[in-house]
Amino acid sequence: MLLELMRWLFPGFGLFEFITMRAILGAMTALGLALWLGPRVIERLRRLKAGGQPIRSDGPQSHFSKAGTPTMGGALILLAVTLSTLLWSELSNRYVWITLAVLLAFALIGWLDDWIKIVRRDPKGLKSRHKYALQSLFGLVAAGVLFATADHPSNTTLYLPLLKNFALPLGAMFVVVAYFWIVGFSNAVNLTDGLDGLAIMPVVLTAGVLAVFAYASGNAVFAEYLGIPRVPGAGELAILCAAIGGAGLGFLWFNTYPAMVFMGDVGALALGAALGCIAIIVRQEIVLVIVGGIFVIETLSVMAQVASFKLTGRRIFRMAPIHHHFELKGWPEPRVIVRFWIISVMLALVALATLKVR
Repeated sequence: MLLELMRWLFPGFGLFEFITMRAILGAMTALGLALWLGPRVIERLRRLKAGGQPIRSDGPQSHFSKAGTPTMGGALILLAVTLSTLLWSELSNRYVWITLAVLLAFALIGWLDDWIKIVRRDPKGLKSRHKYALQSLFGLVAAGVLFATADHPSNTTLYLPLLKNFALPLGAMFVVVAYFWIVGFSNAVNLTDGLDGLAIMPVVLTAGVLAVFAYASGNAVFAEYLGIPRVPGAGELAILCAAIGGAGLGFLWFNTYPAMVFMGDVGALALGAALGCIAIIVRQEIVLVIVGGIFVIETLSVMAQVASFKLTGRRIFRMAPIHHHFELKGWPEPRVIVRFWIISVMLALVALATLKVR
């Protein structure tokens, strides 16, 4: 919207045509919106939610003091991201609309889950089979749209970091891969969102790395020089990624320990799905696994815990996801959070290094 306004007001002025400039403005806009709207959204959530966020009885006892903290704060992130993206991105770009659709569709699932927790005072929220069915529906639709609109073989080819000449055409299997990444990372971010600020910083870092890859993939010169797949139009996703980063930092202002508001499923499910969708579009599925390693570790810890208990009757961790394990070992919550952030920074650097190590 603003992009079109600037073109009309300043014809021939090319500054706003640069994706890098619009990405910076997108991040700043999303950050500003989140900081400005934050207190208003939190107060509104506090009035709507009466008793606030219910705490699971089987969780760490240190979390009982958090009862009453408003949840569904992820709505603040989604509002800032959506507005900022609409203001600064090229609205004729199909990748922008597909990713926004995924973001908002999975936000709807999260909103329903959070609403059940609040109204019915049920910490488990939406039944798992219902949640997964909705995720599968939206994930398959998104994967199908991406497959149907693919206009070049590279759009449905699997590439691996470190292997410059590896290119595996997926054909119809692309739908399966895309579905798995969108739904899988949606749930992975949701599992990680268990401590104040724990999930949002890895989300910000992951969005930042994907912004670099999106910009490079959309630029013919950079894509050829770096040896990454060329995806025309993918550069506009750098603006959406920047908006996620800016909105995430704005949300962290209120979500840092001790949190004034929780993200809730409305934010976690949506952000994870959007990151998975972006990685699919820019053909960097493995890079997402690297930079989003914290999400992967959290998910694997749950899978290992469940498998071990069902097969042997024993638990591998004191509690899963793994961040609760360290809490029960005596680590203060801020220590767990910051150390996981440090690991995320290291993984982000490794992911960026794959740009040159090919």
